[in-house]
Amino acid sequence: MEQHVLAVSNLVVKYGEKVAVSGLSFTIGPGEIYGLLGPNGAGKTSTIRAILGLVNFTGDVDLLGQGRPRGTLLNMIGAVLETPALLETLTVKEFLELVASVRRFNDVKRIEALVHAFELEQYMGTYIASLSQGNKQKVAIVSALMHRPKLLILDEPFNALDVKSARVFKEIIANHKRDGGAVLFSTHIMEIAEKLCDRIGIIDRGKMVVEGTTAQIMEQVHAGSLEDAFLKAIHAEEEIKELTEAL
Repeated sequence: MEQHVLAVSNLVVKYGEKVAVSGLSFTIGPGEIYGLLGPNGAGKTSTIRAILGLVNFTGDVDLLGQGRPRGTLLNMIGAVLETPALLETLTVKEFLELVASVRRFNDVKRIEALVHAFELEQYMGTYIASLSQGNKQKVAIVSALMHRPKLLILDEPFNALDVKSARVFKEIIANHKRDGGAVLFSTHIMEIAEKLCDRIGIIDRGKMVVEGTTAQIMEQVHAGSLEDAFLKAIHAEEEIKELTEAL
């Protein structure tokens, strides 16, 4: 069995003089859901962009023991980003066919099953620009799942999803995990992170602050919930108290 699906080591991402990620390291094993949590501007999105090869970085990103994800190795990743990258001038059918073509994936039944699971049949001939935000999110999810990637990168993936679709997606994630796939999961919703993630890394100002299971993190920072642990880890409790007392 592989030692890891994803290993990030001493990752540094800079935008000019601004350091967005500073020496970040973590690993995700087969069958593991890893939560990457942090306040706005902590470096979560920059970390994801580095893994996907969308920004320059130093340090190392290793996928499945084969080095940095690039070329055909990128096909082992499926990503649902906070702002889905969709070609809105295409219909849903055209977009999914394009993604399948780029990935050289021809399992039509697999795509049809996903389209059915997320109730997109009636929208296949609709231009993506005309879809609701929730249906755009479903299209992004189907395009990320179709090729059964070993690593799923999910950044606020439940945005705008209805309750039924969110449950379907959670079940698919559970199946992915059971089959030995890995998930890098980023969210601001502590309840979802606590329920879904096997381990969590909390980052602030580009650095890892605390890492472990929910129970381990709560014990390390002496907190009664993941939300309290998160606020303690990023030293936000006193600031919140000062802000609310001034109201």
